[in-house]
Amino acid sequence: MPHSLGWYHTPTPSGFVLHLTATPDHLRATRTLIAKTLADAGVGQDLVHSAQLVMSELCGNAVRAGGDFVPLVAEVRVTSSGCGEDAGRGVRVRLHDPYRRMLPVRGGLRLDDPEAESGRGLPLVDLLAPGWRVTGTPVGKQVRCWIPAQ
Repeated sequence: MPHSLGWYHTPTPSGFVLHLTATPDHLRATRTLIAKTLADAGVGQDLVHSAQLVMSELCGNAVRAGGDFVPLVAEVRVTSSGCGEDAGRGVRVRLHDPYRRMLPVRGGLRLDDPEAESGRGLPLVDLLAPGWRVTGTPVGKQVRCWIPAQ
């Protein structure tokens, strides 16, 4: 459904699909929507926070690739199975942007590096959503993550 902030939210049986532009207000609203959707589905707070963090990092990377106001499609849904060897309850987080050639790049930074001012995002995604991947689409790319419940 259209929202007064200018994003389009479609609920699904186990989550949502959200069309938005990358603005601070939209990204805050996305985090709030993730929290409400997952809490309503009975997901624990740790998994809610992990899903919010992963989505925030993916959105931040999309903004670095495409600039402010990049059009995005965010998907979040609770699942009962994961990818490959991952099995059990978890949350799928997917983010689509129009920049197919601008792939996320791991910088080799350690999470505990006290001197680093940035660059921890993808290592955090690696930690929270092991096995995440990027898939090309006809109109860009989609980063696909599965966050297992601990």
